Parts: sequence; C-alpha cells; structure tokens
Amino acid sequence: MWRISGKVAIRDGSGCQALIDRYRAARTDSSLAVLEGFHSLKHALRFGATIVETVCGDSEQLDLLTESLAPDLIGVLGRGATLVPESIFRQLSPVPPATGVISLARRPAFDLARLESPAPLVLLENPRSHGNVGAVVRVAAAAGASGVVTTGEHDPWHPSALVGSAGLHFALPAARITLPALDEWPEYMTARQLIAVDPEGSPLEPGLIPEMSVLAFGTERDGLSSEMLNAAHRRIAIPMEPGISSLNLATAAAVALYTWRLG
Repeated sequence: MWRISGKVAIRDGSGCQALIDRYRAARTDSSLAVLEGFHSLKHALRFGATIVETVCGDSEQLDLLTESLAPDLIGVLGRGATLVPESIFRQLSPVPPATGVISLARRPAFDLARLESPAPLVLLENPRSHGNVGAVVRVAAAAGASGVVTTGEHDPWHPSALVGSAGLHFALPAARITLPALDEWPEYMTARQLIAVDPEGSPLEPGLIPEMSVLAFGTERDGLSSEMLNAAHRRIAIPMEPGISSLNLATAAAVALYTWRLG
C-alpha cells in the first residue's frame, strides 16, 4: 500500500481481502453503521458521527462531490480514505453506491429515557422494509421529530435503512425497542400521548397531534395491532380519495409530522 494526497491506496491481495472481510462483517456488527454513498457520509459527519474508516474508488470524484455538495466538509470528508481498485470496491457492498464511497461509523448510544424534545416521537410497529424505515428517519429528521423507534425483528440501523435515510440516523435518536405489556411501558412512552394513525380514526387536521406525543404507524398491509390501537389516546386518519387504501409508510409519516409542524 502507499499514500496519495493524504489517502491510502491498497493494491496487494492480502490487504484487499482483509478490507472486504471487514466490510462484510460490519453489516452484522451492532456497534457499527455502514454508510453506503456520499450523502450518508456527508450527513453522518454533519451530525457528529465518529467515522472509523472510509473507502473510495476515485479520490478525484470524491473531492469534486465534496466541493459541489458539501463545501462545509472540504478537508474533512474523505480525509484518510483508502483507495481501492473498482474490482475491490464492488465487493464491499451487495449494491455498491454510484458515488464510489463507503464508510464505517460508530453507532451512537442514545438514551431514549432522556428525550428532552417535546416534538412527536415516531413509533413504527414491526416495519417490514429497511428502506421504508430509513425513509421515515429521513422525514422525521427533516420535520424535527424527537426520534424514531421501531419494534419487531428488523434493525433500524441496517445498511439499507441508512441508505434510505441518507445518513440522517445521526440527526436524531433512532433505535429498536421491545415493548412490554402495556401497563409496563417505559416512562418515556407513558409521558407522551399515544396517537395511532389508523384508517378508522378522526380525519387528520391541524391541532390533533399535540406536543409530547408518540405517533404510531403500522404496516401498509395490516396497520397497527389491536393492542396498540387499544392503548392509543387518540386515533387519526389521513384523508384519501375513494378507492385508495393506504400510503407508503414514509409518506404517511411525512403527512402527519408536517401537519403537526405547520399546524
């Protein structure tokens, strides 16, 4: 390996294989976040992420992207990046990003019990798609939500979710939680009104979503569970034209959050 303009280039076979193995292992490491693409890295840096390592296939392209899309990060984004041949870069991810950069970052430790923002907390009950989770995180960050929590088996920090959020997981608390019986919910949940987004609820309008609330969303197919609906303080429905049965999860979250924000 050798150093070029502050970046390290790997050409030997053993170094490349170690890099490939490291990035593949990182995808299931609960202490790490795999940032696939320029925008994920850009937002992670802007919101204080600890970057462990960055790999790119074209340092000139990375510098040009930084100058064009993140001038505030010139000299920071890509610093110390490892340069690899395209054939190696393609092996670092199942879907190598077109922007030619992949990074590893430390997952931040969030204490949801210490949430201070009165803005709504978004709860996704058993979401089925990592991409949808990431898109909701992106919307929630833009709208100023206090955080996003999920239940179920899917990790909200999965690399595909981070692609969907463009790295905005670092802009607000995002975590998977396990909810016990309703009478044993954690204080950060019970201190807020539970607002269920449900087709049978009252039509959404400004003022229906208070501060210090939890906005609960179910799956596009099945909606919220009966337990979640029964626990809700209020049910709200997003008005839709006849014959339309559902919205994409992130779209529904955007409608609800911006009704709160602008109302």
